[in-house]
Amino acid sequence: MRSHRTDTRLLTVDEAAGSPLGEPAVLFLKSISRYLACMSTTLIAGIPSANDTLFHAIRFGAGDPAALIDFGSERLLIIRDIEMDRARKSARVDRVACPADFAPEGGLSGDRETATAQAAAEAIRRSDIAEVTADRTLPLSFLAALRDSGIKTMYDQDLGVTSRRSKDAEELDALRTAQADTQTAIATACETIAAASPDAQGLLMRDGDVLTAERVRTLIDICLLERGYENPTCIVAGGPQGADCHNHGHGALRTSEPIIIDVFPRSKSTRYNGDCTRMVVHGEVPPAVERMHAAVLAAKIAGENVAKAGITGEAVNAATTAVIVEHGYELGLPEEGADPGRVAMVHGTGHGVGLAVHEPPLLDRGGPPLVAGDVITIEPGLYGPAVGGLRLEDMVVVTEDGCEDLGSGLQLALTWG
Repeated sequence: MRSHRTDTRLLTVDEAAGSPLGEPAVLFLKSISRYLACMSTTLIAGIPSANDTLFHAIRFGAGDPAALIDFGSERLLIIRDIEMDRARKSARVDRVACPADFAPEGGLSGDRETATAQAAAEAIRRSDIAEVTADRTLPLSFLAALRDSGIKTMYDQDLGVTSRRSKDAEELDALRTAQADTQTAIATACETIAAASPDAQGLLMRDGDVLTAERVRTLIDICLLERGYENPTCIVAGGPQGADCHNHGHGALRTSEPIIIDVFPRSKSTRYNGDCTRMVVHGEVPPAVERMHAAVLAAKIAGENVAKAGITGEAVNAATTAVIVEHGYELGLPEEGADPGRVAMVHGTGHGVGLAVHEPPLLDRGGPPLVAGDVITIEPGLYGPAVGGLRLEDMVVVTEDGCEDLGSGLQLALTWG
């Protein structure tokens, strides 16, 4: 008796043509091939210098529209013609083309983004693919071009998100450098505030002028500019201003008030971010601020102690907030008319960091399981209108059995000097 065939490999089209099934087998295999191509083809598009998902996928920056089509067997980058040679040397793709290489029958639009979208749709159509999967950043111009070409677009909320979470060695090096430089800027700010002299009204003075949040912010900007960073408006919020956790701060700084210094710059060369927060109190530290600091520091340590691969962001948040409550403080935003003496943690424990300063995963209610290579912040805080705010933040990389601080060991105390 002849044994049954155990080889599960699909026949090629040529093999099918010579089989007893003949033409039906050929048609079947062609339909299966088209189906598998549709299932595996993805499109990420936009301007690489602005679209972090596209940049991460190709590791190549350009200021004009581009499209990455991943056919499964080949990654095709369509980009402006003057960028092609540079892209061939640096972009993580198999093939580089320009829109003119895939001009549709009616020609390309004179608008560069529309032309790139038309070329992407034409490249997909020529591959006999009827359906493509796109990510959350796909411009409507590309969606319209796909629709006009009769190509169905499916949305995958995880495309371009999960791939960015587990950082590779190159990314971790960039993040370590960014965090070290961020902490250098913070130390400069905190030491400057600590070295100031108070006048009779408690206003801090430096070089004969009032030391303001704006002056300290300028020092931070210069420090980071010299190191090659773009620095969005950072937080230097003293006293009651710090009770609003994202108040940038303004005006004179005072002795014996808590001052939040939160800095989150982006490297111009690597595009990766730092993110760190420290506190400084000039002069005598009020007892209420000391108690808040003790609670926040303990909560930060608790979060770092439980963070590891497989633990959810929600669980890390639960660990930090449990400590906050144990120290007698509340959680959540205040209700209208709440006691101004109320002190609470009003935000989650942290977030992912990478090419964006805020990216998945979230360390809050509903936060997903952490994966090895996630870079996250752990940043509990306490805020009250009567006293101000207090937050401590570091950036860590998640490992299989814990987490590692990406910073340079910047002090966590309230006094600097």
